[in-house]
Amino acid sequence: MKANHLTAAVAALLLFVGPARAEWSNCLSGLRQAAAGAGVSHDAIASATNGLEPNDAVSFMDKQPEFTTPVWDYVAGLVDEERVEEGRAMVQKYGHALHAAESRYGVDPATVVAVWGVESDFGKSFGKRPVVQSLATLACEAPRRNDYWRKEFVAALKILDAGDIRSDEFMGSWAGAFGHTQFMPSTFLGTAVDLDGDGRRNIASSAADSLGSTANFLRKSGWRSGETWGFEVRLPENYSGPTGRGRKQPMSFWESRGITRLDGGGLGGGSAGLLLPAGRNGPAFLVTRNFDAIYAYNAAESYALAICVLSDRLRGRPGIQTPWPTDDPGLSRAERRELQGLLIRAGYDVGDPDGVIGTKTKEAIADYQSRVGLPRNGRASLKVLKALRGG
Repeated sequence: MKANHLTAAVAALLLFVGPARAEWSNCLSGLRQAAAGAGVSHDAIASATNGLEPNDAVSFMDKQPEFTTPVWDYVAGLVDEERVEEGRAMVQKYGHALHAAESRYGVDPATVVAVWGVESDFGKSFGKRPVVQSLATLACEAPRRNDYWRKEFVAALKILDAGDIRSDEFMGSWAGAFGHTQFMPSTFLGTAVDLDGDGRRNIASSAADSLGSTANFLRKSGWRSGETWGFEVRLPENYSGPTGRGRKQPMSFWESRGITRLDGGGLGGGSAGLLLPAGRNGPAFLVTRNFDAIYAYNAAESYALAICVLSDRLRGRPGIQTPWPTDDPGLSRAERRELQGLLIRAGYDVGDPDGVIGTKTKEAIADYQSRVGLPRNGRASLKVLKALRGG
């Protein structure tokens, strides 16, 4: 009887796996043809795709933190004292490359290094998934944007074929972004530069190439040399005028609406849009076309704001001054590590206390919140940390 049940289960599994494997094989064949049609060599295609199997990339499509995390949590985790201190050290360490990048492309060192810090924590977090495998998976199995993923897959094979990046270092995020400043393959093809002069555009192993490539990307995205990204402002009470980074107006327009700098001073010249990332009760910013250039890197306002604020901190300026409209602020990475360590002491298995709030940590937080009478949402917040400290 057990043998019959096992045989039936295996047969059912084969009925499911057979068509799925056939679909994968057919899709991969189509990807190979697309690459060949784009001029990629047979050897490069074979080397990259022989024996290729799908990975878990599709499962991450709707979990991007810049779209799913409260802005005060997102910024708190990216713009903390650790990252500011290390970023300032990187400005000094790579001063020669940054000066060369600024001379060629007109983007200041603080902005370029801020992108580097947010994208890969200055080269410490590239992603661990093979780029080609992730893009093939998304091209064949993603529920949307398959043409986009197919284009990126072909671009990835072109990079390998050209020899700029070795296959063993071609690792990245679930979406196929790779290198120090996390370029998508098509962005690499159109933007990457050989700043260190070794004959390869290698943003995977050359920080200099990555910094130069990032500056070139921002320049091509409309960066204006010598201009600010924007600045924090004070709104008049009960402000009800226009908002949105895309609704730019002359600074005189905003002054006529009663908007001032935080110190009460005038706004200066140029034009800007009014950004209210947490609504009218939170911090307000007037943002210029340079903010838009950073936004082009990853189309999320919280992402662009984190880079802009980090760049200001690297210049020695203060961070965001107006409190976020929450009674439970987000945590820095040091505080997140402390929270994880306290959860471990409380008997929870959250893995290494690395400051990354993954599934285990969220589940532990949710259970702890239930135990101490906090709203059960799995969020790493100051209230949870304080409760753990006092527990």
